[in-house]
Amino acid sequence: MNKTFILFSILFLLSLLGQAQEFRFALFTDVHVTQDSIAANDLQRAVRQVNATPGLSFVLVSGDLTEAGDRASMNKVKEILSELNIKYYITSGNHETKWSESGATDFSRIYGSDRFSFCHNGCLFLGFNTGPVLRMADGHVAPQDIAWLKEELSKAGKQQPVFLVTHYPLLDGDVDNWYELTDAVRPYNIRAFLGGHYHSNRLLSYDGIPAFINRSTLRAKQAVGGYSLYQVTSDSISVSEQLIGGNPHKWGAYSMTKQYFTEDASSYPRPNLSVNSLYPQVKESWIVRTGKGIYSSPVYADGRVYVGDDLGYLTCFSLKDGRQQWNYRTEARIVGTPAVDNGVVVFGSADGNIYGLNARRGEFLWRIPTKAAVLGAVSTNDGIAFVGGSDNTFRAVKIATGKILWEYDGLNGYVETRPLLYKGMVIFGAWDGHLYALDSRTGKLVWKWAGPITRMHYSPAAVWPVAANGKVFITAPDRVLTAIDAQSGQTVWRTKQSVVRETIGLSADKQRIYSKTMQDSVVCYSTVGNVPHRIWSTNVGFGYEHAPSMPIERDGIVYGSTKNGLMFGLDAFNGKLLWKHKVGNSLISTLVPLSKSRCLFAGTEGIVGLLNISIIR
Repeated sequence: MNKTFILFSILFLLSLLGQAQEFRFALFTDVHVTQDSIAANDLQRAVRQVNATPGLSFVLVSGDLTEAGDRASMNKVKEILSELNIKYYITSGNHETKWSESGATDFSRIYGSDRFSFCHNGCLFLGFNTGPVLRMADGHVAPQDIAWLKEELSKAGKQQPVFLVTHYPLLDGDVDNWYELTDAVRPYNIRAFLGGHYHSNRLLSYDGIPAFINRSTLRAKQAVGGYSLYQVTSDSISVSEQLIGGNPHKWGAYSMTKQYFTEDASSYPRPNLSVNSLYPQVKESWIVRTGKGIYSSPVYADGRVYVGDDLGYLTCFSLKDGRQQWNYRTEARIVGTPAVDNGVVVFGSADGNIYGLNARRGEFLWRIPTKAAVLGAVSTNDGIAFVGGSDNTFRAVKIATGKILWEYDGLNGYVETRPLLYKGMVIFGAWDGHLYALDSRTGKLVWKWAGPITRMHYSPAAVWPVAANGKVFITAPDRVLTAIDAQSGQTVWRTKQSVVRETIGLSADKQRIYSKTMQDSVVCYSTVGNVPHRIWSTNVGFGYEHAPSMPIERDGIVYGSTKNGLMFGLDAFNGKLLWKHKVGNSLISTLVPLSKSRCLFAGTEGIVGLLNISIIR
């Protein structure tokens, strides 16, 4: 008998025996540790109880390890988890990817990766990030992570039992491109998704695929915290809630042999693009699918389009047809929107550098090392670039040479916004609760402003501020539209009349400001006077909305975009809805209108494109 055949048979029998062997493991999720908190104590006690529980094979940790996504808190979690006497496998949650001074790169530096792949007793476990990265939006599985998942599943084959570990539930409203993920895994033997985010125990179904949602390790309103205990046998996977000091309580199970779903996904809901048929005057002139997540807006200059991406590439495309002209790779993701000035494209990278490249050819010109990631968008004026970093420092840089003109190091949080240049000042928010105004020539502090809620999560840090008639206008996560005196930094007015969040835009004549509300509407307020005055409100019908993509006016039209792939145009003077167009179901960043008939866009699903629009009034 052929020796290769005998060896293959032995290995096959061993794999079957392995699959039949029972094993148990623990799952921690939604830990929400700060450097010194009750949450850390809850995690510590969970680790001790796991260590005192015989027969466990490993621990899964499915995200939201920290409250603020900061490096110190992640190190604290790692310190506690290192006390486990069994191996743990870990992936990130939205608190590590949305609020992250490192651009969500510290997670991999601390833990090795935000993905994991391992086999245990014949079962494959795959864990991966579900975002969102830096931009407030629904969760999102990046194109490169879906490609990795497909590759891992292809290597495993269609027979091996697979468990997928995420933070977010894979549901519409939680993850914008859930369907891309469920469609990618349907051909394989997926036994269940495991995750958290809801801080409760639930059995769910993602397009027919079984899922367990697990309780947080936090004690919440209970006397003690807890976690989940899983048992896998040849015929079932079951889960129990384990309170600290108590006995396990079984609350859910699925079969390991039943076929819960098929490869056919036609009966499950998918995003509806029918709105495009209602506005045939909007066409996609071209669209490029890069295969890499994109979190910045595009920039246009001299017939070229520039955009940064999740793998650290700054890429130049032709405006005419979208063909790639060149790209330049940094060592980490590019989040902030670049700027082009005097033939130089300037941008920051999460690798901790500010770069200047020849805008025409992509040639390296200069690099400024900093002490942390550079996530801020860039503004330029008179040959100077202004950009904030994650090292508590804001910089002014001479574009021609890359020379630092001044640095302001008085921040206590990182910068992601695009700075506003107004009346000799550079104005920007940071994730430390403050809006800053610096002298644009010297970098000296003119004033800083804070709202009544000073916690980090309420910072005016994602909005791109605008100014007119002696006032600076912002919207922050506190859902209040605010006007601030540009000279003194004192509050002029605040209004909750419209529930707005982290979006603001200014009219060309500087008489009006625009903002998206958190439900369906765009509102317009006057910039004149010292009391808030709403001019119009339009129901665009985009549903729940909290993405920081700014409304932009050009040629009497307000251009807007949403977290779920919708773009739209409104009459700037009366708010009349002129058009809508939907591309996919993921976040579209701030649009770049070039004229009434052309508008550039980019989105987190890795797309860059140009719309052609025939305006019908």
